[in-house]
Amino acid sequence: MSQNKGLLNASLANKSVVDRVVDQITEAIITGELKPGDKIPTEIELCEAFQVGRNSVREAIKVLASFGVVYIKRSEGTFVSDKFNYRMFEPMLYGLILQKDSAIEIMELRQVFDTGIIQVALEKVTPEDIKTIRQALAKLEQEIMKDNASAQDVLQADIAFHHAVIQSTSNMLIETIAGYIDRITIPSRVRTMQQILENDKKNDFIELHKRIIEVIKNGRAEQIAQTVKDHYQFWKVENTKEKSIK
Repeated sequence: MSQNKGLLNASLANKSVVDRVVDQITEAIITGELKPGDKIPTEIELCEAFQVGRNSVREAIKVLASFGVVYIKRSEGTFVSDKFNYRMFEPMLYGLILQKDSAIEIMELRQVFDTGIIQVALEKVTPEDIKTIRQALAKLEQEIMKDNASAQDVLQADIAFHHAVIQSTSNMLIETIAGYIDRITIPSRVRTMQQILENDKKNDFIELHKRIIEVIKNGRAEQIAQTVKDHYQFWKVENTKEKSIK
């Protein structure tokens, strides 16, 4: 192994070993010291470089492999993944779920993310995209206006509407991250939908979605932030109420 100083040649003594090895190898990938497709040093070489035991290095490699950051080839070694893997988002997802009193923070994350999505959509949207988004809105309106509308069904139609907006960005990474954020927001959004149905705010809810389409269609970048903020008014009330109960 090269004696050049770098992230892969740094002592981890007196640190939380497995996590630190994971962090150090990940950082080496981020900085370019290890590139996609590169073979990483052997367990013995990493043990010597990090001054840690072989079991710790082995466990760290297993963690990285489970996240899709590296992959192991029998008899050949361990390599840095050269393709995107959805498992890479799992640690972030679970970290957000397990964070104490995270409902408001998650809502704010989603709000910031939606603002960016609409900005990108505004710049890349096509007439066909607008047609698809309008069709999704029509299905959402049909679902929410049913006499015995279900909060779960309305939410699924709402998710489909926002997915249509996301698809207009033509950005797979945005779509993937948005999908993960959707997963962690579903419980509070179901409660929000129930409140909208019970308080007869259906028309207000649909109008907020129409505003999103108009902002994108007409290129009104200066209205994005306020439109998204207004769109979150019901969800914000529900999250604030939930936090006060706790």
